[in-house]
Amino acid sequence: MKICVIGGGGAIGGYLAVMLARAGNDVTVVARGATLAAIKERGLALIMDDQPEPLVAQVKAVEKIRDAETPDVVILAVKAHQVEPIIDDLAAIMGPETILIPMQNGIPWWYFQKLGGDYQDHSVETVDAGGVAKNAINPNNIIGCVVYPATFTQAPGVIRHVEGNRFPLGELDGKTTERIQKMSEMMGAAGFKSPILDDIRSEIWLKLWGNMTFNPISSLTHGTLEGICQYPLTKELARNMMAEAQTIAEKLGVTFRVDIERRIAGAEKVGKHKTSMLQDLEAGRSLEIDALLGSVIELGKITQTPTPCLNTVFALTKYLDENVQASKGSLALPSVSGY
Repeated sequence: MKICVIGGGGAIGGYLAVMLARAGNDVTVVARGATLAAIKERGLALIMDDQPEPLVAQVKAVEKIRDAETPDVVILAVKAHQVEPIIDDLAAIMGPETILIPMQNGIPWWYFQKLGGDYQDHSVETVDAGGVAKNAINPNNIIGCVVYPATFTQAPGVIRHVEGNRFPLGELDGKTTERIQKMSEMMGAAGFKSPILDDIRSEIWLKLWGNMTFNPISSLTHGTLEGICQYPLTKELARNMMAEAQTIAEKLGVTFRVDIERRIAGAEKVGKHKTSMLQDLEAGRSLEIDALLGSVIELGKITQTPTPCLNTVFALTKYLDENVQASKGSLALPSVSGY
């Protein structure tokens, strides 16, 4: 397959690019600056605990999206707030049959496309103001995906894998098509677990359930997952936030395959782990608070669901982010993508 990974020098994009290239695919990555230079000079390297030496892939590297040839597959591995500035360039390299696999956390811009019901084609303004992405990209080209692995960028062109290899896939209308079977096989051949789901939105909510609670709470408290889940007050806050989100999701037809207590217990088992949002905070980077929590509050409004706990945590984290961006005085640390 001819694959273009936008954000291929980043943590998740780099992980995918190395593994897909080593499986025999023709991979082009879009990267910039020192990362682009490193990939052109030495290739893209992946460090894994179960491998004695780094896995190196010689991939094509370009600085501009439009420099990539029209691919069979585009993997969009950038954060939600980075999509709108590149959407025209992305649309420019998409052919009629090109498959786009967006890999953003939170509620995606395409959430209400091909969903049916009362909210068909509704724009999620928090992550796609004015429906820019929704209008630029044909939903027929999109296959949904949920990202579970944790990785981080150790150095320009060097990715370290922490844990996990699951990338569940799903057509927006829930059908099992020939093309999604091909994508699942492509991912499987590269060493990933990519089961085909008939309800990708429920899987999005299952992951988001944790991201929208533990990420902002950890940023506000500097607590680890284990600590948040063991301290009674933060555990109760997480539980209340999850309950509000569950009410919203169920009004949209989502079903949860685990309950709140099991979801919290799963996060606690991860241990003394800093969430990606806390690491972004410590590095002075912009926080993904709009995609992870602001979007859920927006869906609460359109479904007429009260969200007092979500609103409070969002307001505090949003203000924290504004202050950090104004100061830019934090210590730089690697950002872990995933949990």
